Amino acid sequence: MQAYAKKVWEQMKMDHSGDRGMDMNKWDWVPGVGVIAMLDYHQATQYPQVLTFLIEWVERNKEKAADTKVINSMAPYAIFPALYQLTGEEWYKEEAVRVAEWLLTEAPRTREQAFEHTVTEDVIFPEQVWADTVFMAVLFLARTASQLGNIRYAEEALQQVLIHLRLLQDDQSGVLFHGWDCGSRNHMSSARWTRANAWIAAGIPMIVEEISQLMPIPVELKDRYSKLMAGLVDFQQKDGLWSTVMDQTDYYREISGSAGIGYGLKKAMETGLIEPLSAYQAASDRVTEAVLPFIRDNGIVEGVSGGTPVMPSIEAYNEIPTYPTLYGQGLVLMLLSHALRRNEEQQAIPE
Repeated sequence: MQAYAKKVWEQMKMDHSGDRGMDMNKWDWVPGVGVIAMLDYHQATQYPQVLTFLIEWVERNKEKAADTKVINSMAPYAIFPALYQLTGEEWYKEEAVRVAEWLLTEAPRTREQAFEHTVTEDVIFPEQVWADTVFMAVLFLARTASQLGNIRYAEEALQQVLIHLRLLQDDQSGVLFHGWDCGSRNHMSSARWTRANAWIAAGIPMIVEEISQLMPIPVELKDRYSKLMAGLVDFQQKDGLWSTVMDQTDYYREISGSAGIGYGLKKAMETGLIEPLSAYQAASDRVTEAVLPFIRDNGIVEGVSGGTPVMPSIEAYNEIPTYPTLYGQGLVLMLLSHALRRNEEQQAIPE
């Protein structure tokens, strides 16, 4: 795992200027997922060069954040609480507070009080709730709450998680639809899109890990998340992966979503959010092994679908092209980093 993770990380930090999927030097969700994953990799390995890269990346790109107050541009800020803790630089804390206050007081909301999913591209999705928001913005809020001991931020993070689960969860299968339109009161194309499920499968245990230090986690959240993970395992294919729309078994396998779900399974068992059932352990191990052949020798992760809004039809998801992206690299790096950390912990246990 260590060799695979190192190759993935090294490809991410290379200069891919002009490549929309791999260019780190922007301030948006694509590099945002990348730096979140790099922080996870640093925490697993303690490689000083990873921390140095993150600090230098923020310094190079922080000015680009000023004009992008949308949900998707919140993602890079999720590393700020840890950078404050690791460096002691007050600026990281001050920026985290500024952005958290914007989320609580100014960010557009739907009539159900969910953060409306807003993007840096010149397009709007009024009154739409997307699963993506939980990872792109709520994770940052939870980490800031934990670092500062701020109950107000933690309460908002918890409410956003619950609202998104209530609006997006399919009562029958337990898995999530990609989005919800608050105006028309429907799930639009009603696609059970794999990467949407991955954002929440991975994001919720990360969020719970932070806010559980400040408040009890309600039974509803645990029940809904358990139902989600049970449903996801039911849709896992024999090869260990998930189709890009998980209930469409003839659609192409999608690696970023599969890796995110695998990470979510591992993280949720680790944090006690779900029971460490043998079926969950087997499912997470299968996806880890299934992802490895999609990592090229140069560290590029293949089989990753491009950026995807809520599509007009289920069939349209299968037409999204695949190409290398930082979020694909990132979700795979998170999965591999968790495996590295678990291996080190197991080796440290005395016999």
